[in-house]
Amino acid sequence: MEHDARRDWRERIDDGSELLRDRAVRIPLPDVEAERSLHENMMRIADAGERKSELLDNPDVPLTEVYEDELAEMKRSFEHRLQQVAGEEYYDVATAYIDGERDDWIGALAVYYLECYFRLQERYTVDEQLFCLKVLRYPDCFTVNLSFLVGDIGSDAVRYESAKHVDANLDERAREQHFGDCQYSQHEAAAYLRERIDCIRDAFPDPEATPFDQRRRGGFIHITGRDGPVFAEVLESLSPDLDRFDEPATTPGLVAEGPEAKRAKRTYFDDAEVEI
Repeated sequence: MEHDARRDWRERIDDGSELLRDRAVRIPLPDVEAERSLHENMMRIADAGERKSELLDNPDVPLTEVYEDELAEMKRSFEHRLQQVAGEEYYDVATAYIDGERDDWIGALAVYYLECYFRLQERYTVDEQLFCLKVLRYPDCFTVNLSFLVGDIGSDAVRYESAKHVDANLDERAREQHFGDCQYSQHEAAAYLRERIDCIRDAFPDPEATPFDQRRRGGFIHITGRDGPVFAEVLESLSPDLDRFDEPATTPGLVAEGPEAKRAKRTYFDDAEVEI
């Protein structure tokens, strides 16, 4: 991405966020080929989660490195999606949509994905900012809803601490104890992810090996956040509301977030407010 384009877009990001608040991307699934593409994308997400659990469980890998690896994978995914939707000139497409020079689903999705791309880059430098990904499968489509919130994750989250933030005033014995406690918390987080990663695979099975009735609905929610040295994470199944849409999916586009998102906010967050 070009530096000048990055700077120009950053100046417009607040305008874009007002357009995208409480919205989701809806993508039709007209045939088995489209379902296969969705399945493969979800398997990549599951594989990335599995890799994250392995890195968390490795005492020789700093927590910052774990998150840099996860962020790099997400950035690759967003750039790939942007190029699929809007081509190589996705900056121009998104800017034209923000400026009112175009009003189509391609421009809308380019803005949505590009803003999320930039928000993700800020994610690990902002305390108390929570990232929430919800992917839901319906009979004829799927939705992707990304949101950034400020507040607290509820008690369902697994929490773990970075040993990098050890208090410099601690004596050597206390520092060793704190380091051990951080390693144990990361081990527990790794086990948590390993136990739950199959909820992604189960929600989006291989369409060529699974009857339609068993793959027509499914979903998951993934939440991550940081409060100083303490990280928190939720990964759970999320059931779609099959009555959410009145009309069949014909073209990709932005839709209002569904009732599933509102239920998830009540279930997994404490006094959290959506930024985007």
